[in-house]
Amino acid sequence: MWIRPYRKKPLPSPSRCIGIRLYHKARRVLVRIAKTMHIDLRQSCKRAGKKVFLKQGRYVVAGQCNRAGQETKKLKTLLGRVIRDLERKCSNPKGHLAKVLPLARAIFTQKRNDKNKVYSVHVPEVKCIAKGKVHNLKVTSKKYEFGCKVSMVSSSSDNWILAMDALHGNPFDGHTLKKKALQQVKKHTGWQPLHAYCDQGYRGAAKDIPNTEVHLSGKKKKSMKASLWKWFARRSAIEPIFGHLKTDHRLERNHLQGKNGDRMNAILSGCGFNLRKFLRAFFLPFFQRLFWRYFDYSTGFIGSNTSGTIFEMIPTDTFWEK
Repeated sequence: MWIRPYRKKPLPSPSRCIGIRLYHKARRVLVRIAKTMHIDLRQSCKRAGKKVFLKQGRYVVAGQCNRAGQETKKLKTLLGRVIRDLERKCSNPKGHLAKVLPLARAIFTQKRNDKNKVYSVHVPEVKCIAKGKVHNLKVTSKKYEFGCKVSMVSSSSDNWILAMDALHGNPFDGHTLKKKALQQVKKHTGWQPLHAYCDQGYRGAAKDIPNTEVHLSGKKKKSMKASLWKWFARRSAIEPIFGHLKTDHRLERNHLQGKNGDRMNAILSGCGFNLRKFLRAFFLPFFQRLFWRYFDYSTGFIGSNTSGTIFEMIPTDTFWEK
């Protein structure tokens, strides 16, 4: 059984999320909600906010960081005006305003080094997750990903997906092994896995799991027997599974809303992978026979007939005459 986490739902970089984009987006959402609820705001800052937002972007492109910082402070000030005006005129917010107003207040008060920051107004459950990999400066790579973790468990021999679920809150990988992954495998299959081959992110998970032996990657071939090394070498087979899930089964980006949407997207991606694998295994003998019957170009013949143990080739001219 192979286990590996994955992150999804990409968003802009952390500095732009905490700064100008979030201030501008939160103010626009609050003004739109106030208009639908017929709340007369003292200042909507619609034209001023748009003007400051465009000026800040131009200053960043020109490399004028001090002026760009001043425009960012102006956008933050405009957001604070709208928040205080709504709190005065609507002391008991209801509906959608009751959800967005605390988010806007958190965006207004959060700082660079705070924990549990808000990175998106429409997707507040998004977290900033460090990838933990060595990055080359010459290669365009990202140190962070935004979204939630997805834990996936595959079988050791045939690469069937046994369990898959979205994990919110940026939990430690080792804590999710016993509480989520192994319980889901036992629920789906009815069997408790005896061996679990994981990457280095699951360090310390073996202490809390009595019935499953946890093996971590990164060991040398000379330190174990050949029979055991065969399973360690097979652990890397889970990497192309994630590649197919991202490219062929829409795991790269989730378009469903909320935490339940993340879980639905992850589970349905695993189901689609297993169904496609099952259909290939079911129709493979049929397509193999069709291929060897009509597309045997290597021998110069188009078709072939099989009867018992005798293999008779039909020449090209004879085939088309029939």
